[in-house]
Amino acid sequence: MSLPVTQTLIPHVDTCTDRVQLSYDDRFLRRKVLVSEAGLRFLVDLEHTTSVDHGQAFALPDGIRIEVIAAAEDLYAVTGPDLTRLAWHIGNRHTPCQIDDSRLLIQRDPVIGHMLEHLGATLTEVTEPFTPEGGAYGHGRTHAHEHGHTAHAH
Repeated sequence: MSLPVTQTLIPHVDTCTDRVQLSYDDRFLRRKVLVSEAGLRFLVDLEHTTSVDHGQAFALPDGIRIEVIAAAEDLYAVTGPDLTRLAWHIGNRHTPCQIDDSRLLIQRDPVIGHMLEHLGATLTEVTEPFTPEGGAYGHGRTHAHEHGHTAHAH
């Protein structure tokens, strides 16, 4: 029996038939077999590698809509007296960051953690869904690109 294939991603729908929980890294995909919470196996086959957001949904050909849920993952909750400065250093290292009112959430990385502690941050290990801010140059993450003969200089 072949798997249902979806090439359609729907932005934030209210009613879904099922859900699939994916980590931040797993939500960056193009072609992958996923398994929903109800056990439905389906193939995602998107035209381009895409950063899928929490709350979006995959539409299967038979009308089933499967909502994407940000899975809980191991993170650092970053707090400190100068959160703006800490956020700048995180962004300067192109590290995905979820910005809350009183804290920043980042994926656990001992090197980044050590740098932040050196800057006066307090790190607390937490396990929560991770929905970081999109990029400065458009929605979501970017993917490395190649240049043709008319490429711009770097």
